[in-house]
Amino acid sequence: MSLATSSQPRQGFGFWLALAAAVVFILLPLGEAVLISFTSTIPRDGIAEGSFSLINYLNIARTPELVASIGNSLVYVSLNVALCLLTALPAAYAFSRYAFIGDRHFFFLLLTFRITPPVVLSLPIFVLFAQFGLVNSPLGIALVHCLFNVPIAIWILESFISAIPREFDETAFIDGHSLPSFFLKQLLPAIAPGVGVAAFFCFIFSWVEVVFARILTVTAGKPITMAITALFGFQTDMGLVMAMTVFSLLPSVALIYFVRNHIAKGFVIRT
Repeated sequence: MSLATSSQPRQGFGFWLALAAAVVFILLPLGEAVLISFTSTIPRDGIAEGSFSLINYLNIARTPELVASIGNSLVYVSLNVALCLLTALPAAYAFSRYAFIGDRHFFFLLLTFRITPPVVLSLPIFVLFAQFGLVNSPLGIALVHCLFNVPIAIWILESFISAIPREFDETAFIDGHSLPSFFLKQLLPAIAPGVGVAAFFCFIFSWVEVVFARILTVTAGKPITMAITALFGFQTDMGLVMAMTVFSLLPSVALIYFVRNHIAKGFVIRT
């Protein structure tokens, strides 16, 4: 009995030690990036190399190209989130409330767009968007990102809508709500956490995407991901690169904080 009880603390200690090691291993690159972002890696403005300083973040604000890239990313990501939600919400409601032949198969078929390698579609999309004048346009990047983000938004919103009883809809229609009125005044408030989760994933996938951002921004409209890669050269200012990297993480961290209690609900598998 004494051997059995004495072995439990050892197992518990080993588990927590392994967990701590995994956390350190995962967070070490991020911690190093934050540390370098506050380090002057190239002597400038009278600040010696290796000094702890805010110079890298100040240089971001002083560089018009970097500021423009941040603005471009915010514009096309916001457009993408809005377009995805406007498209996915009616589709998710239809999948949740109506049945038709092959609905489950079609539902999961949409997810294949999410796992399709972007490079496979890069050439036809570039040719098509060039004909419509959507190259070097935030709208062009937002539209092409919808191809990959709308399926995941439909999947998330459908699970939230399915969790609401059908009597909720019937009661609203009996009270005199039209379909648009029901969507705006009844359904959206009821699934507000789901809308937040769907918007979060659409934002993240669009914010970090680099393939179409590179293809569709030849001369102008460069997003933040392209600005970071453009900083690499013969003499790379790693402090500035890490500062841009840390800055690019801030919107994602803020969104995670607001939807942290609802993210798990967005991955309910349709049965």
